[in-house]
Amino acid sequence: MAGLLGLARVVDRVNTFIGTNVSWLVLAAVLVSAYNAIVRFVGDGLPRFLPIPRASNALLELQWYLYGTVFMLAAAYTLLRNEHIRIDIISNMLSKRTRDWIDLFCHVFFLLPFVALLVWLSWPWFRRSFLSGEISANANGLIIWPAKFMVLAGFVLLTAQAVSEIIKRFAVIRGIIDEPNPQHALHPAAEAAIEMEEKGRD
Repeated sequence: MAGLLGLARVVDRVNTFIGTNVSWLVLAAVLVSAYNAIVRFVGDGLPRFLPIPRASNALLELQWYLYGTVFMLAAAYTLLRNEHIRIDIISNMLSKRTRDWIDLFCHVFFLLPFVALLVWLSWPWFRRSFLSGEISANANGLIIWPAKFMVLAGFVLLTAQAVSEIIKRFAVIRGIIDEPNPQHALHPAAEAAIEMEEKGRD
């Protein structure tokens, strides 16, 4: 078990590094989006001699690539931090041990097969695009294979994190390690719903 927990720690460190640093791409995407909007709005009024790139499909596609990259590469970090959406009202009615078993079951029989299947399907999809040098059909569009690679990379990282979460959840159930992600505070809407339910009982 010590070896498996060591593997889980390595996966967690890799996804923490990627997840915390990929957030800077949000800023890049916002800047590209703002620049594209401004240039499209005042483009005709800009002097032609200024060496400023005009708005183009390439800029539009670049911001889509950046947003997509953040979404795909941060998914594993979101799972690591236990930040995926849960139905808190139902979840918090269950015991900690029951929630642990539900997490383990769902990770093994739903999450892991799903992400592994998507890795398997994404590889030939990316490979064909890379080998053919696929380019966007839009005028002045970008090459497409980097975006497809991010899809593949995102699911590879998510698969590795799913394995890490299965190892850690099993270790928590066995009492080998403490809970790595204590239950987060409820969303305000969930807290309000629980309070209203309790008042109704009174």
